[in-house]
Amino acid sequence: ARLEAEEAALAGLLGDDDAKQWPPVIDAVTVEPGFEAALGAALGDDLNVPVDAAAPVFWTEVTLPHAAAELPAGAAPLSAFVRAPAALARRLSQVGVVDNADGQRLVGALAQGQRLVSRDGGLWRWDGFTVKPGAMTAAATRLAHRNRRVELAKERATASQRADADERQWQAAARALADATEAERAARQDARQAEAGLHAARDGHAEAVRQTAERASELKAQGDSERQIAADLAETRAARDEAVRTLAEMPLEQHGKGAIGQLREAVEALRERLADARARLESLRRAAEARAERGEQIEHETQDWTNRADDAERQLAALDERRQAAEAELADVTAKPAEIAERRARLLDQIVDAERNRDRAADALAAAETLLARRAADAKAAQAALQEVREDRVRREGQVQQAEQHSAELVERIAEALDCGPGEILAANGIDADAELPAVDLIATRLERLNRERDNMGPVNLRADIEAGEIQEKLDTLVEERVDLEAAIARLRQGIARLNREGRERLLTAFRQVDGHFQELFVRVFGGGRAHLALTESADPLEAGLEIIASPPGKRMQVMSLLSGGEQALTALTLVFAVFLTSPAPVCVLDEVDAPLDDANVERLCDLLDELAQSASTRFLVVTHNPITMARMDRLFGVTMAERGVSRLVSVDLTQAEELRESA
Repeated sequence: ARLEAEEAALAGLLGDDDAKQWPPVIDAVTVEPGFEAALGAALGDDLNVPVDAAAPVFWTEVTLPHAAAELPAGAAPLSAFVRAPAALARRLSQVGVVDNADGQRLVGALAQGQRLVSRDGGLWRWDGFTVKPGAMTAAATRLAHRNRRVELAKERATASQRADADERQWQAAARALADATEAERAARQDARQAEAGLHAARDGHAEAVRQTAERASELKAQGDSERQIAADLAETRAARDEAVRTLAEMPLEQHGKGAIGQLREAVEALRERLADARARLESLRRAAEARAERGEQIEHETQDWTNRADDAERQLAALDERRQAAEAELADVTAKPAEIAERRARLLDQIVDAERNRDRAADALAAAETLLARRAADAKAAQAALQEVREDRVRREGQVQQAEQHSAELVERIAEALDCGPGEILAANGIDADAELPAVDLIATRLERLNRERDNMGPVNLRADIEAGEIQEKLDTLVEERVDLEAAIARLRQGIARLNREGRERLLTAFRQVDGHFQELFVRVFGGGRAHLALTESADPLEAGLEIIASPPGKRMQVMSLLSGGEQALTALTLVFAVFLTSPAPVCVLDEVDAPLDDANVERLCDLLDELAQSASTRFLVVTHNPITMARMDRLFGVTMAERGVSRLVSVDLTQAEELRESA
């Protein structure tokens, strides 16, 4: 922001030169840093001149027939440090760059038009003009501003790239921080889930161990019951076998049917007990098989929970490693925002300082503008007050003048009426100066009454005889003067008639001579045709007008106003030369006479000049820019300005050049 503000300020100082119709040459000049003051001292205001030939003042490339003079030894040409258009090449080659100590020493060795400059703005010119080092010129300041503007553009581009890189790095760090934070959150969630799974696995393992112990105790109890049943079954079988043997040993007739019935009942009871024992054994066997299957399932579940606990421990170890890596990465990423924040804080401090400076500058500008507005208002009020005072002064001066005029009139009236001055009125009328004067109304009334009485008396002129004698003397004098005046008028009329007569004769003679020369020159200039001069509008040559009647080859006789522009210009020049031949002079100066003529008429004019120069002893000096006219001249004179304020006269003898070319 600071660089942009400084660049904008320099742009405001330099102005929008691109919008100008003719951009100055300074915009096309590039100077090495450190040589701005030297270039500004060497060229000064000439840097504000354009190179466009359409401008009223411009630089143009000049090629001279001889080489430029060399600079003194020890002076380097300024063109080595400046890149400029070709129009400035000759000027820059004649400017040498030296140290301050060598400037005064080498100034005597400079050729005409050369100058020396130093890097800090010193100037030593061939004609003695000197500028001390350190005097900063407007051109040097403008060049320094332009170089500073280029440097600012480079610095701003570098700063912008660095800011973009810092922004990208900060964004990358922010994204890495966000990713690390998300990874840490996911790792913590996975760790919590793994810990929950581990706790669940440990609880399941403890439950499985407890159930296994219960199943083991049940199996042991079932085993005891099975052994008891097996013992009872063996005992029952032994009792059956013993009963069978006893029954076999006993005779049927001893026991009878009752004993068989008892035995059968005992056998049935034993059979029932055997069936119950078998049923209890079968149920115990099924319960033992179920418990064995459940024990195997518990062992498998215990093994599964053990494997899951091992997997959870391995996953916890991996998660712990990932957590440590994430913490390390987080520490690195955490340091990045701090560094970025520190840099951002420095930038913010700089921005705050810049804004504070801008605010102070804005406040100072506002205060200055307010003070300026107040001073302008005060100046305006002072101007208005001054104007009022001036008007009042003029008004009072007018009143004073009126009072003085009125006072003078009163003095004259007092002198006429009382034959005394204003200060003698009281004494002349016998009034004491200390006495109280009567009222003005009473005096006015009395004065009016006395005036009426005087008017009624009629005028009395006591000096009538004296005045009559004076008037008679004046009348006699006027009569004598009238007689003398009438005699002078008669002599003057005679002189005028004589002058008119002589003027008519001379005018007619000169008219005939000019007309003869005009007719002759017209035929020579136009290569034929006829022309003559005619007096119009009056028979008196002194009061007649002049008309030019011309007939170029191939055209009828007509007045000059009906001819074409080129024919009119050439006819007018013919008349000028006809008048010149009537009374020739040793030197004739023609200023841009060929400007309105085309090439053919210019050739005719040059032919006429050649004939007149050969036939008469007259030298013609022609001021012209026409190349055809310049090519027909015997010698060319021109003025050139190699550098500002120094003019040189250039002379070329075309006749001698033609002789040299023929001899070569």
